[in-house]
Amino acid sequence: MTQELHIIGGGMAGSEAAWQAANAGVQVVIHEMRPETGTFAHQTGNLAEMVCSNSFRSDDDEQNAVGLLHWEMRAAGGLIMSMADRHRLPAGGALAVDRELFSQAVTAALQDHPNVRVEAGEISALPETGTWIIATGPLTSEGLGAAIAAETGQDRLAFFDAIAPIVYADTIDMSKAWMQSRYDKGETEEERTAYLNCPMDRDQYEAFIDALLAADKTEFHEGETAGYFDGCLPIEVMAERGRETLRHGPMKPVGLTNPHQPEVKAHAVVQLRRDNALGTLYNIVGFQTKMKYGAQTEVFRMIPGLENAGFARLGGIHRNTFLNSPTLLDNQMRLRSRPHIRFAGQITGVEGYVESAAMGLLAGRLAAADIQGRTLPDLPQDTAMGALVHHITGGAEAKTFQPMNVNFGLFRPLDGIRGGRRGRKDRYKAYTDRAKEAWSEWLNAHQLDSVD
Repeated sequence: MTQELHIIGGGMAGSEAAWQAANAGVQVVIHEMRPETGTFAHQTGNLAEMVCSNSFRSDDDEQNAVGLLHWEMRAAGGLIMSMADRHRLPAGGALAVDRELFSQAVTAALQDHPNVRVEAGEISALPETGTWIIATGPLTSEGLGAAIAAETGQDRLAFFDAIAPIVYADTIDMSKAWMQSRYDKGETEEERTAYLNCPMDRDQYEAFIDALLAADKTEFHEGETAGYFDGCLPIEVMAERGRETLRHGPMKPVGLTNPHQPEVKAHAVVQLRRDNALGTLYNIVGFQTKMKYGAQTEVFRMIPGLENAGFARLGGIHRNTFLNSPTLLDNQMRLRSRPHIRFAGQITGVEGYVESAAMGLLAGRLAAADIQGRTLPDLPQDTAMGALVHHITGGAEAKTFQPMNVNFGLFRPLDGIRGGRRGRKDRYKAYTDRAKEAWSEWLNAHQLDSVD
């Protein structure tokens, strides 16, 4: 076989796509512009660098659609899940990782693979020939973004996303903060104490909201507008939607008991999650922000326990690029106008590390099959991966298309299963059982040869 698969972008989707195709015996070239051309959010030239949270979210494969997607990717021999499992950190029921060790491990695995080579440099035009996957993620370069926009006829491919700050653990006042996962979730003591909690009473919360609303924010350039994905809103934007919004979102006080004052119920709680294996860094959960740096330090040090916090990284704002995939991509994730080009990852309109990697896994397998002269059948829609790809390639309303996390709302209904909140546990278990059976059958019928 002489035909190569070219992948633009070495993030979650590009890395997973390369792994799947290479393990099928296809020669793969990953084109990654970093470190020659940097971005606002990235700090290294490693593949699969995590620029926002260090969490792959819930690992519950029976009651959570994200956890089910984890299961499907593991069953398919996914690189991202394999390296996440190897470098996981305590996080209650979530799958969180040491971001540096994780990225280094993904990079090493791909660089050591006999069928993969990585080429540094930016590609700013759509390729005319060959087999390609574009997996450039939310930070697609200006040149390539313009080329995609020109080809697709879209006036706007971007909205704005924000990253949360990271705090040095030894600067947190543990006489005020405590370690506990919400509802003590987790099978081990380490999991049950995976989050660091900072409580607020009503007056402290109200003062915090006032400061958020008054803080200096990052200004947009002329002609830019901000359209945020609702699953990753800056905290000040959430506060603008109502003073109680944060108390019912990232600062909800439920499922927690303050051991310093067990008889006092907190009005709000800020949670921090461990960000590295050493436990020296913690990220503030849900606190993505577009406040200016000086304002961030002032506002975040109003949080009890963080009065003297030192910040390893402050939050920031960055551009996110995605296609109107329902109108532009076919059910094999190919660009309708140029079928030799596939798209994968966040640029297709999925949101999150897990969803991005899953779309990379699928694109890699589909592209490998093309090169080998076969066509894989459509994924079963009853799987998490099938439900997600069906949504972005035709199931969503094109006029209102926005980035989407995987969720059970994308799954086809089950007959004879009780609806509503009371039937949710049985319904979710039925969804995941059905998905696992369908995914296993599809994989067994279309298995790729594995290369260690």
